[in-house]
Amino acid sequence: MYHDLTQGKISRSLLLFALPMMAGNLLQQFYNIADTLIVGRVLGSNALAAVGSAYTLMTFLTSIFLGLSMGSGALFSIYKGKNDQDSLRNAIVHAFALIMAVTVLLNVLVYIGIDPILHFLRVPDEVWDGMKAYLLVIFAGIIATSLYNYFSCLLRALGNSTIPLVFLAVSAVLNIGLDLLFVAVLPWGIRGAALATVIAQYVSGIGITLYVLLKCRDLLPSREDLQFNRQILGEIGNLSSMTCVQQSVMNFGILMVQGLVNSFGPVIMAAFAATVKIDTFAYLPVQDFGNAYSTFIAQNYGAGKKDRIRKGTRESFLISFLFCIVISAVVCIFAAPLMRIFVSAKETAVIASGVRYLRIEGAFYCGIGCLFLLYGYYRAVKKPGMSVILTVISLGTRVALAYILSAYIGETGIWMAIPIGWVLADVTGLAYMKFQEK
Repeated sequence: MYHDLTQGKISRSLLLFALPMMAGNLLQQFYNIADTLIVGRVLGSNALAAVGSAYTLMTFLTSIFLGLSMGSGALFSIYKGKNDQDSLRNAIVHAFALIMAVTVLLNVLVYIGIDPILHFLRVPDEVWDGMKAYLLVIFAGIIATSLYNYFSCLLRALGNSTIPLVFLAVSAVLNIGLDLLFVAVLPWGIRGAALATVIAQYVSGIGITLYVLLKCRDLLPSREDLQFNRQILGEIGNLSSMTCVQQSVMNFGILMVQGLVNSFGPVIMAAFAATVKIDTFAYLPVQDFGNAYSTFIAQNYGAGKKDRIRKGTRESFLISFLFCIVISAVVCIFAAPLMRIFVSAKETAVIASGVRYLRIEGAFYCGIGCLFLLYGYYRAVKKPGMSVILTVISLGTRVALAYILSAYIGETGIWMAIPIGWVLADVTGLAYMKFQEK
């Protein structure tokens, strides 16, 4: 089923389109959380630190081809709004070839450079072996993750957010079951947790690929669509490369922060590993709402409906703000119980550090909610460079302040730097949006 977001009630259409995306990504977090929860409980805090630090690295790597897919998706939505099927099919071919080539190259490079990567992240000796063992297995799933992200972005760009949810649901359940088998039952340790995730990734990646090939024949290219088109490749290159840069800069900044966190030792690493999962889970719905909003903007931009874009923007910011207020209250109030989901109650130092993080950052989720909408807006109106600027402001501030403040007030300075970066980027993005409307 495809949603036409160029007509109908805006808030209702956006929410109906966004809900499967939210559910899907919540399920994706479940199979990330499965690693953290089972590894932390069964294998201990050092293994938890290794998996958490590896998760941050994998998020950065995934952001490269996710950014390419999201940028391509914006162009797919614009062609959908214009009802230009020939250009749409041609863009699908060009984007797929580009993204798969980048994915294969990236996969080779990370295997070659695994030791330098661990040195760059300042991984402590007691965590090194576990993290390397985990990464050697988890890197095998990069191609599967790229396939899933490409085809899910394609379907969502055209208004189908349900099918990606189905394949994620199957893989999430499979991942959790395999985690329990490989880690809690079989003595496969940290490699077992990685293997469970890789198997689940291939189920979702291959599954959604076969679905598109078998069920979406109207999207499959004809011989004419296979011809090289410089203009379309240029548009894909512009949108995809800028979105890729934006995603990569964002996650590279987080990676820099991870390196700083690692320098504080396994206790702070374990706290950060748990809180990042809680954090991501908490604001994931508003992130997905931002992606749904981006599809809405792109389709209406292609259809030339400026008044609908303005109205949808007002309604979307209100919805995001209200959600963030609620989730901030929940995270701040229940910070300690949330930490105890991932960490044994006897790990008091880990829990205490995690609670400080959650209460400092969790109070400002409105900042990240606004930022997700701004990213989606500028990507959809073919101004992805502005998203890069906002990311540089947000992450540049975060990294610089994290290193400066942590030298004086310890890890709390790292936590404080995060919302400051969000606020500065929001002010810049909103001011530029107002300026463009004049």
